[in-house]
Amino acid sequence: MNFDMNSSKKDILKNAHLRCTQARLDILDVLQHSDMALTQKQITDLLKDKYDKVTIYRTLKAFVHTDIVHKAYCRGKIWHFELANRCGKEQCHPHFSCQLCGKNFCLVGTSYPAVQIPKNFESLRQKVLIEGFCPDCKN
Repeated sequence: MNFDMNSSKKDILKNAHLRCTQARLDILDVLQHSDMALTQKQITDLLKDKYDKVTIYRTLKAFVHTDIVHKAYCRGKIWHFELANRCGKEQCHPHFSCQLCGKNFCLVGTSYPAVQIPKNFESLRQKVLIEGFCPDCKN
């Protein structure tokens, strides 16, 4: 689903055929105001434990299923989530993970060439995770 950042959260949910609940609105708000992909725990912490883990898990699962949110990448078996409108249909922007401080950065506006895969494979989406040291940690 491709939606405009200026769309209301209620319109985003309505267009995805999801009920408009306060939990969904709050989780969308957290994701809209984040400049990086977030883990479920980070979302829970930002909501100051307003909702239990199951509610947040089910909401994220519904958002992924309706393409409101992408699973950005998995680090240490933990998924990171971000709004899907920040990525193209076939290619998500690259993500950078600092190996020292653990912060993750969305490299929106950064492009990379599509990987050419054999003809007998079908690609759904290409994702790139770059690991290294962020500007604060490299010195």
